Amino acid sequence: MKVMVVGSGGREHAISWALAKSPRVDTVVCVPGNGGTAYETKCVNIDPAAYSCPPQLGELERYVYIATQEGCAFAVIGPEAPLAAGLADMLEDAGIPAVGPRKQAAQLEASKDAAKQFMKKYGIACAKSESFRDPEQAHKYIDEQGAPIVIKADGLAAGKGVVVAKTAEEAHAAIRDFMEKDTLGGAGATVIIEEYLTGTEISMFAAVCAAPKLTDAARSCITPLMYARDHKRLHDGAQGPNTGGMGAVAPLTDITAQQYDDFIQYIYMPTFAGIVAEGWDYRGFLFFGLMLTKDGPKLLEYNVRLGDPETQALLPLLDSDFAELCEGLAGGKLGDCGVSWKQGFVCAPVAVSGGYPGSYEKGKRISIDNSRYDAEHVKIFIAGAKAADGGRLETSGGRVLSAAAYGTTAQEARSRAYEALEAVSFDGMFYRRDIGLPGAADST
Repeated sequence: MKVMVVGSGGREHAISWALAKSPRVDTVVCVPGNGGTAYETKCVNIDPAAYSCPPQLGELERYVYIATQEGCAFAVIGPEAPLAAGLADMLEDAGIPAVGPRKQAAQLEASKDAAKQFMKKYGIACAKSESFRDPEQAHKYIDEQGAPIVIKADGLAAGKGVVVAKTAEEAHAAIRDFMEKDTLGGAGATVIIEEYLTGTEISMFAAVCAAPKLTDAARSCITPLMYARDHKRLHDGAQGPNTGGMGAVAPLTDITAQQYDDFIQYIYMPTFAGIVAEGWDYRGFLFFGLMLTKDGPKLLEYNVRLGDPETQALLPLLDSDFAELCEGLAGGKLGDCGVSWKQGFVCAPVAVSGGYPGSYEKGKRISIDNSRYDAEHVKIFIAGAKAADGGRLETSGGRVLSAAAYGTTAQEARSRAYEALEAVSFDGMFYRRDIGLPGAADST
């Protein structure tokens, strides 16, 4: 069968690669894809702007048109923006099953205010918070609560909508930027002011299948996938500015049985119960951003998709058929799909362009010497790079690629990953050297 993957990042390269491994998949249509999917087995990139579509079609309508014209059995939507805009709904209406929640359910990520109201409504363990549309009231609340404190813009803000303010002045400055200066283009019209939690951050993923039209109760279910850890800070030791992610590891060994049980009881199951109670059509992946505090796990946020770069660490560990899982999700038959994992570990550090997460130059030629690393146990996933003449790659983004290495031990995985990064070069290339080491995890 032929399937479609929407997106152009490292996550989408990993998703496409995993789908292409299935003997049931003949072609993965990557829209628009990137330099990695351009050269990936069974994958073909399609630029929606260049595809022969009726001229009156909008961007999302082009995705739907491509899926129907190419005869795709289902589509996997990678990024959050098209999910929030309703692409899953549009594909479903056109007869293309989609992996990804429908627009109404996507508000769990698209609106932090809606997500916090959902958490409160269903008694989900999370940080105490209040929402504000009036900047004067927001400033007053900060003065009452003091610092440290967390300021979150309500809408999607490309990773720029959260400020962990160590001082009251930093918090007030965030309110001025988000609400008064509108630096996020409307995403900060409403802000959530949240208590500052201390602990260690982790990521948990699940596959969710719930929809009002799934009348068979056995068809509505949630399946846990795996814990992973993203490393957001730019520099070693979790220092420097926040980024989109400098690397990920999976699985984790520092989660206690009690913490896992608390997560299931106070976050995971109440979330699923809430999705079902709301009557949402949610057939896709769900990310739980967690803080492991002294009082147990607390939910920081939801993402209504797989993570980036966590996906690059998770999918190489999957031992079952990813295409079967995605087809089951899209078709409302998750309960029929078994999910199994390899024993072992993956470490996936990310190489970025010089200057990232600030300004950086593009068009740098990338050299990868495949003979210098263990290609049997390492997969290099491309993110911000494009195909160039002669089968070459050139940088086109901030996060350029990740080296996802498998090992029977965490140390073996880590050694293979960094051996692979040493075989990669491009002008200005930078990466953290402590992904997977003790002390590298983001914590507050």
